[in-house]
Amino acid sequence: MKSQDIRKAYLNFFESNGHLIVPSAPIVLKDDPTLMFNNSGMAQFKEYFLGNGTPKSKRIADTQKCLRVSGKHNDLEDVGFDTYHHTMFEMLGNWSFGDYFKKEALAWAWQFLTEVLKLDKDRLYVSVFEGNPAENVPFDQEAFDIWKQYVSEDRIILGNKKDNFWEMGDQGPCGPCSEIHIDLRSNEERSKISGRDLVNADHPQVVEIWNNVFMEFNRKADGSLEKLPAQHVDTGMGFERLCMAMQNVTSNYDTDVFTPLIEKVEQITGLKYTSNEVKNISEEQNKTNIAIRVIVDHVRAVAFAIADGQLPSNTGAGYVIRRILRRAIRYGFTFLNTKEPFINKLVEVLANQMGEFFPEIKAQQQLVTNVIREEEASFLRTLEQGLQLLEKVVSETSGKEVPGEKVFELYDTFGFPKDLTALILKEKGYTYDEEGFEVELQKQKARSRAASEVSTDDWKVLIAGNVETFVGYDQTENDVKITRIRKVDSKKDGVLYQIVLDSTPFYPEGGGQVGDKGTLVSANETIEIIDTKKENNLILHFTKQLPENLEANFVAKVNTDLRTSTSKNHSATHLMHQALRAILGTHVEQKGSLVNPNYLRFDFSHFSKVTDEEIKQVEDFVNTRIEEQLPLIERRSIPIQQALDEGAMALFGEKYGDNVRAIKFGQSMELCGGIHVKNTAEIWHFKIVSEGAVATGIRRIEAITGDAVKAFYKNQEHTLAEIKETLKNPQDVLKSVATLQEDNAKLKKQIEQLIKEKVDGLKNTLSNEFQEINGINFLAKQVDLSMGATKDLAQAIGNFKANSFVFLASVDDNAPNIHCYISKELVAEKGLNAGNVIRELGKYIDGNGGGQPFFASGKGKNILGIKEALEKAVDFVK
Repeated sequence: MKSQDIRKAYLNFFESNGHLIVPSAPIVLKDDPTLMFNNSGMAQFKEYFLGNGTPKSKRIADTQKCLRVSGKHNDLEDVGFDTYHHTMFEMLGNWSFGDYFKKEALAWAWQFLTEVLKLDKDRLYVSVFEGNPAENVPFDQEAFDIWKQYVSEDRIILGNKKDNFWEMGDQGPCGPCSEIHIDLRSNEERSKISGRDLVNADHPQVVEIWNNVFMEFNRKADGSLEKLPAQHVDTGMGFERLCMAMQNVTSNYDTDVFTPLIEKVEQITGLKYTSNEVKNISEEQNKTNIAIRVIVDHVRAVAFAIADGQLPSNTGAGYVIRRILRRAIRYGFTFLNTKEPFINKLVEVLANQMGEFFPEIKAQQQLVTNVIREEEASFLRTLEQGLQLLEKVVSETSGKEVPGEKVFELYDTFGFPKDLTALILKEKGYTYDEEGFEVELQKQKARSRAASEVSTDDWKVLIAGNVETFVGYDQTENDVKITRIRKVDSKKDGVLYQIVLDSTPFYPEGGGQVGDKGTLVSANETIEIIDTKKENNLILHFTKQLPENLEANFVAKVNTDLRTSTSKNHSATHLMHQALRAILGTHVEQKGSLVNPNYLRFDFSHFSKVTDEEIKQVEDFVNTRIEEQLPLIERRSIPIQQALDEGAMALFGEKYGDNVRAIKFGQSMELCGGIHVKNTAEIWHFKIVSEGAVATGIRRIEAITGDAVKAFYKNQEHTLAEIKETLKNPQDVLKSVATLQEDNAKLKKQIEQLIKEKVDGLKNTLSNEFQEINGINFLAKQVDLSMGATKDLAQAIGNFKANSFVFLASVDDNAPNIHCYISKELVAEKGLNAGNVIRELGKYIDGNGGGQPFFASGKGKNILGIKEALEKAVDFVK
């Protein structure tokens, strides 16, 4: 069966057994601060397991895009070296929320594998939890007895807590699980060693394909377990591994999930990939295979993350995506000899292959291609820079072992991979101190852990069974009771408290809009709410202290000044989105936003700079909508398909329910949960203050509204008054500035002529000051010229005499600069290198620099070091 048919067969089977089929959630999580990426099929359903929400059906099935490259589940460094680990993978899952349990889940699993897919029963093994007396969790007798109906007892394996007890994290729902493993070895191999002995032993052909988790317990902060009020089923089957089993191959990469991508890499590079079936391959071919596996795996993870709205960056989830892509680029650079961007060419193959079931990759194909291409070009430049830096490190190393901290600096500061460093050093006859590198790496990890370490107490429930309601669309204050509290302690923010109310007017951070601030007021005290966020369908109010009486009656009051300013910026964001699509084209799509009381920031897809004229058109468009005094038309709950049919904009990477909230101002209509003005007139005025690029194909606009615009124009008026005063209050300011510019241009020409004459004079003077040392015409001198003129002089004098070595220094803008010219015949015959001279002598002026072997320049901070640098220059020719 082809992979697409396998996926359909799974979903059709569970649909026929009463399951609602739902689409995959985005791979990048937006409202779960405990996870950076969706790393399992159950992540999007956490709120149901925690009892904070109600699912649309008690039975659900899906295939979920997952990414395991950070935190507890991190498979990144394994990818490529074996045939079954991946960064992005699909998790086929079926779920029961308080409905069926072990009997049905295990029966359906067996039926699907053996009757629908007709896998060989003789190759299947199952495992059940052996129990843990220390935690008072017994052996899973029920699962064991169910499996005895389908397999012989010698195929049922007892698993320990590590293998057969599944936990969401340090806290939360958990329970025993029952796995299904398949033995894909040849009959000859199977006759020698039983598959039973290879289960959970990391054998590449004896692999787990399905895990049935039975959620029965809740893990508390102190490590103890308590029974959940309802029992749930959470299953996950590795789609790629299932395809391997169904397509009679022994590697995920030999399935049609990956072969189209591999064929494209072969076509681009001219190199061949050998299947896992081929034995006794050369070391060189093995390196090629690993590199190709890394690339075809990583492009899937990166492409889907970008399609879901996560651009590569230097922080957070964006940094993880950048790391994955850079790992792929360097494997291509090192082992496939690819010196130009090529990974972006795989996106078309991926879109054609998976676009039917995951339409986001097809819709975002152009953007994904452009972003990856630019990231490739950028990192390839970094690799070139790293090679130059490595040359410098080698030149400064005494002996044949490079210090580990130097290799770590290249890795940490410049993104230069340690294995590539090792490879290049080996070619030069060098090694590096691996222990020293590891020490620096562990120090950095410790710093990172310390910065992000968070400990969380259990929720203290004050009012059980309450379903929190949000009333903030209609109210900014209301009477409330506290239903639960939790203490959070982090190195970054210190001790904070999270408070949940029975109802709240506070808007939690989401959709780009910041969370509300305000107060909780009782008869005796006022508690400041410093932020509001949403986690697992709970609205959390953050405070630095708890009320003395948690059971008191409170009034929750939103800071209306901040809320009003934020709502103006949010509504203006919608109008600007409409304007950009009208003026630049319908290819414009929102790729990120920030809406706070001070300004709005909007990232969008567009492939060129927005011109000044286009900026003005956008401003005029939005301000016209403001002047039209368009009323807010809000529909709180409308079927999503109806909203889309009516023209509402939906954002890729956002998770929408069956019913959505639609916001409309005139012809602008978007799906949005944020706070808005009641009429566009409240925005007062709209002004763009900046426009620029954040990535290839992604532009960013920052803009202001309301009082911020008034302050902007007041500041402009003040600046103009100061300019007029400086120019002695002319009648025509523009004419006065134009005259200044003309005068300045004339004076610059005169100065340039004077400097040219000065350089010519110095050239004639200094040509008589050369000393001959060891057959080399040597000159080291400080001159009174600008940096650019000193550079020109060094080259001019150097060309004046054969076999010349010229070292000149000057001071420009209170900063020392140095320049070295070496005749090309000396570079070739004597091995002199101007770049090395500048790097060495640059130390005396607290600076650095570089260039070509025959000419290089540098700049520093210590003027007093010039004298010593000039004195030391002669050492290079002695």
